[in-house]
Amino acid sequence: MTDRTLLDQMAIRDLVMRYCRGCDRRDFTLVRALYHDDAIDDHGSMFKGNPDDFVAWLPRAMAPWELTIHSISNSLIVVDGDYAEGEHHARAYHRTHPPERKEYIVYGRYLDKYARRDGAWKFLHRSLVFDHGVIRDVDETSFAQLSGDAAMGRADRGDPSWSLPLLAGLGEK
Repeated sequence: MTDRTLLDQMAIRDLVMRYCRGCDRRDFTLVRALYHDDAIDDHGSMFKGNPDDFVAWLPRAMAPWELTIHSISNSLIVVDGDYAEGEHHARAYHRTHPPERKEYIVYGRYLDKYARRDGAWKFLHRSLVFDHGVIRDVDETSFAQLSGDAAMGRADRGDPSWSLPLLAGLGEK
């Protein structure tokens, strides 16, 4: 494997991580910046379309969730020049708003096509594959006990990560 291939794979992994941050922190400007203008996002029956329509759809799609956590585990990226493909296992945690909170946990994979244009890797096509899911009540007693006095994660600019200027500025590039 060449140094160039390793650098390309790192750049693509970073792209995928930025997508997760953008969704979880509701930074839709960041999410939009990750797609080429002619890209397609395919979330199955929930959404299929271009990046502008996807980003316009996201606030409505995310509104039922008090918090989401998109986690990526196994990733495989194959690079061929300025084109690449990837498969990323994902665990997407969704928690509804109080008072009767529920957890929706989706296990699936992102199947991606990427293109490098003007030196930057971006999504050309992103599709979601559903593998498994769980819905359960939030154990409020355990939730309160485990959270203690830790800073609470939020799905907006009130999240503690927004106090870190380099992270907060990701969507501005």
